[in-house]
Amino acid sequence: MLVLVTGASGLAGTAIANAFESQGQKVIRINSAMVNLLDLEITKKFLIETKPNLVVSAAAKVGGIGVNNSQPVEFLVDNIRMQNNLLEASHQANVERLVFLGSSCIYPRDCAQPIKEEYLMTGPLEPTNSAYAIAKIAGIELVNSYRKQFGRKWISLMPTNLYGPRDNFDLQASHVLPAFIRRFVEATETNDPSVTLWGSGAPLREFLHVDDLAKAVVIASKNYDSSMHLNVGTGEDISIKDLASMVASLSGFRGEIIWDTTKPDGTPRKTLDVSQIKTLGWRPTITLLDGIESTISWYRDACGKGEVRK
Repeated sequence: MLVLVTGASGLAGTAIANAFESQGQKVIRINSAMVNLLDLEITKKFLIETKPNLVVSAAAKVGGIGVNNSQPVEFLVDNIRMQNNLLEASHQANVERLVFLGSSCIYPRDCAQPIKEEYLMTGPLEPTNSAYAIAKIAGIELVNSYRKQFGRKWISLMPTNLYGPRDNFDLQASHVLPAFIRRFVEATETNDPSVTLWGSGAPLREFLHVDDLAKAVVIASKNYDSSMHLNVGTGEDISIKDLASMVASLSGFRGEIIWDTTKPDGTPRKTLDVSQIKTLGWRPTITLLDGIESTISWYRDACGKGEVRK
């Protein structure tokens, strides 16, 4: 089987490509420098020429609360354009299987917990990332439209907050966990007496190591065929305050953590019900403690080699 993974130099794409290769599959890895998914004709030409059996849509414009809130046009337009082009090109190339990766931010801000797949569109979205969420909801609908109109065996997976090697550690654009890792590692190295973080620390979040996501993608691509999207997560959450303390401790930071409550918290709680994907035989295997520890180690090593996005 020939597998095409988009966004293959990023956090999720790299892990997913590695996971398929470990299963003995031939993988084509592409990123924006190789194929511009914002250009339909370029995307169609590439897909028709390469003829993959499976496409994994892992390319997206992503970021934390700050950049989501300040660039809603780009987060909405660019993501919709990329996924529309990729799906149309995949249809034109007669791609048998496709996995569309969304995000747990598709669910309502004040959603019942844990969040089941059927809770989609049952309430208002979190305003700070609604543009990104709507783009991903549109992606789910487009996948299902191709299923309905053309009989495509394409599926959608909605991962929770991801972390791990090759994440984006740019403080202006990163998600909370890589931002914490960079802040606390740098504060430790410079002996800073304190670190100031956004919000109150009260929100609850769920985190999944990207290697566990990659295994879920491999399993679902082989064993799942339904219009209902699948949640992918641990089903366990942690407060942002406790997460900060964990990262600080593992980084060796012993100073004070200050919370800037003038900054937004985002969604109060976001924990996924992952009972459906577990029926396929998948389980997360990397604990949060072990995953953060290994990511900090990777980050320090990659910084020394100049290989970190920041």
